[in-house]
Amino acid sequence: MSANLLGNAVSFDPNAIRTIANEIAAKHAADVDAQSRFPQETVDALKRAGFMSALVPKELGGAGCSMRELANFCATLAQACASSAMVLAMHYSQLACLVRHGAESPFFRRYLQDLVTHQYLLASMTSEVGTFGDTRSSICAVERNNGRFKLNKDATTGSYCAYADAILVTCRRSADAPASDQILVLVRKTDCELTQTTSWDTLGMRGTCSPGFRLESSGPEEQIVPGSFADSSAQSMVPYSHILWASLWYGIGADAVGRAAAFVRADARKKPGTVPPMATRLAQVSTELQAVRHNWLSLADEFDAINGQPDGLQELLSIGWALKTNNLKINVSEAVPQIVHHALQIIGIMGYKNDSRFSLGRQYRDALSGALMISNERIAAKNASMLLVFKDE
Repeated sequence: MSANLLGNAVSFDPNAIRTIANEIAAKHAADVDAQSRFPQETVDALKRAGFMSALVPKELGGAGCSMRELANFCATLAQACASSAMVLAMHYSQLACLVRHGAESPFFRRYLQDLVTHQYLLASMTSEVGTFGDTRSSICAVERNNGRFKLNKDATTGSYCAYADAILVTCRRSADAPASDQILVLVRKTDCELTQTTSWDTLGMRGTCSPGFRLESSGPEEQIVPGSFADSSAQSMVPYSHILWASLWYGIGADAVGRAAAFVRADARKKPGTVPPMATRLAQVSTELQAVRHNWLSLADEFDAINGQPDGLQELLSIGWALKTNNLKINVSEAVPQIVHHALQIIGIMGYKNDSRFSLGRQYRDALSGALMISNERIAAKNASMLLVFKDE
């Protein structure tokens, strides 16, 4: 990573992600899961290595990483700790909104330079009590007065908000705006008071620490992201979320299949010259895993190609693109739990035991979260309505 415009050099080695995964995330993953605690050690390591600003353009001091590169970071990290990978993926989806929709603002250009220097962690607050899971509508509204904003929100889920340096919050544009006329507001830690309203004792993804919060905030009006959340969501938040989530879910599956392969190889060494009965099942699940990998890699590459086109942002607003990202999310989130299940069948009781080196309990529970994060039922219903008018040319 080159020096940023403030003259502060930040070291960045994309290959460091594997070291962080193997030596830090994997070491603490079981405790993060057991204690339902934030993976602070891994996040600190990611900050030291400059990964928080990997998406920031080079002219602002960042690494300017592509979607494919970011997805590979998440996939690698997820093979060690899915909660850590989810925090990184969510951070990137929020950062993308600032990079792609706020970079023309002098305030956000300075903020992105500061993020490179200080490696801020960005959290998300898009849910709200009373909207019943619809992140594209808000009850709360921002108030503007004398160059400042005031924003209060009662969120059902606040993604690792208590540990973040800033939160991107959705709300109505004004008190008289309809529920769907939303904007994004950057709320820094020093701008707000958070009151936790619910617990976070979940089946999986326990380290993401995302209970409900009541947010009370105020700050300079320049922290409101330019444009509408509808555009930020379609052009940035959704594609980054769905592609990066898919890559980390793949990472969970890759970890499970890797453990199954190690188990089968150990069995083979007991009887040299013979092929263990479970080797055929291993070959089958490896095929399933490869299909998932090709799925998210293909869309990551397509996203990068679209980004390089003059009218790329408009293409990302199309029904065809929305269907592709929605289908990726549904497909991978439903395929990976099956892959982990098949790996468990290969390993047997040693995969079922929590104290075994072949254990798949955490991987199984983490994989089940995918279909529930923005419910697949809700996404399928949106796809159904779009397909009524979409003509694939």
